[in-house]
Amino acid sequence: MRNTASVLHLDLDAFFASVEQRDKPSLRGKPVVVGGTGGRGVVATASYEARVFGVRSAMSTREARSRCGHAAFLSGRFHAYREASHQVMTLLRSVSPLVEPLSLDEAFVDLAQADPAELPDLGVASVTTYAERLRERVAEVTGGLTASVGIGTSKFIAKVASELDKPDGLTVVPPGTERDLLRPMSATVIPGVGPATAERLRRAGILTVADIEATGLDDLVGLVGKAHGAGLHSLARARDDRPVVAEREAKSVSSEGTYETDLTDRRLMEGLLTRQAGEVATRLRKHGLAGRTVTIKVRLHDFTTLGRSTTLPEPTDSTAVVARLARRLLTDLDTSGGVRLLGVGVSGLADWIQDDLFGETEDEPEPLDLPEAPSTRRVVYAPGLDVVHDEMGRGWVWGSGRGVVTVRFETAETPPGPVRSFAVDDAALRLWLPDNPVTEEPVAP
Repeated sequence: MRNTASVLHLDLDAFFASVEQRDKPSLRGKPVVVGGTGGRGVVATASYEARVFGVRSAMSTREARSRCGHAAFLSGRFHAYREASHQVMTLLRSVSPLVEPLSLDEAFVDLAQADPAELPDLGVASVTTYAERLRERVAEVTGGLTASVGIGTSKFIAKVASELDKPDGLTVVPPGTERDLLRPMSATVIPGVGPATAERLRRAGILTVADIEATGLDDLVGLVGKAHGAGLHSLARARDDRPVVAEREAKSVSSEGTYETDLTDRRLMEGLLTRQAGEVATRLRKHGLAGRTVTIKVRLHDFTTLGRSTTLPEPTDSTAVVARLARRLLTDLDTSGGVRLLGVGVSGLADWIQDDLFGETEDEPEPLDLPEAPSTRRVVYAPGLDVVHDEMGRGWVWGSGRGVVTVRFETAETPPGPVRSFAVDDAALRLWLPDNPVTEEPVAP
């Protein structure tokens, strides 16, 4: 444990939705939901205006629409999210060489490594002033996005603190006060206490962090297992000595898709797995990684989720190898009733590979002549996407269907703009992408 509040956790508020509101003036102050817009879609992020109606991340889009039907449901623009994330992470790395990104929208920062000229001491008053200025700079570099920040003596305390004053807040936990802060909180504030663990603890009369603190190590181990019990015992006492590491070790890389219509064609499923294997292998090579274990994930029509995996003697980053193994794993499963989700993952990662592992040329697999799966059909004018019109200029897709696309013409730099409709094949209308989009993407932990 540190004796100074020098670990900072920054979390961009309602990140995807906030980027959409920033770039679409007509949506500012209104409920926005980003995620899958179809019947089987899932909410990725909801703006705070939508959360008032009970919309939450990981909720089905269908339920979100029933709770907040007047919200703007957008499919998402990852080039914009990556660019905003890149701006923030670049700023944080100018603050300290030790920045540990957790995702596009959150990171830990070790303030003990900050420039002494800007942060001469790590007293509570100094780090508070420093963090306030950092939040202002985040808004400046991103064009108005807000961040919630927590600072404490450990990563655990900093993460808890960043949740206490959302959105657009700052909480600094003075050294020595951590246990007083934690005791009245629900046991679920501790990482790893999900619904199943929480229910086991509840049955034992353990509801709060104070209850965990009052429970002996042996009893906790008996309830949730040795490793988890030891973790609960330590964190309930605010003991967390994990360092901030600039490069997080990836545990796996994966790709998956959910389909509007249940898949029953086996050859089509094999083709989709091949494409996903290509995406995974490309990401592995981009980050200089390889993996030994190939896994497929299959969710059946009745929501039963199945998984199969196989482990190689040596790591690989080959599309051909990953695709072949994924297709082979599919043969073990009965998919005759229909499949709604398919995914491929590679784990057991290493930063080296064994050349010519199978004594064969590892070329890309031949593309299969397949019809597109329902969810992979290219919906050119999905809600929220950026477009440009030869006469009207730039705007975004308000909605589309039956051969018509409706566009609101506005950008982050303009006031709310007019709405116009066009034929979907209008030659004057096209998708818009930045000339130099940020392509960096963190490897999935």
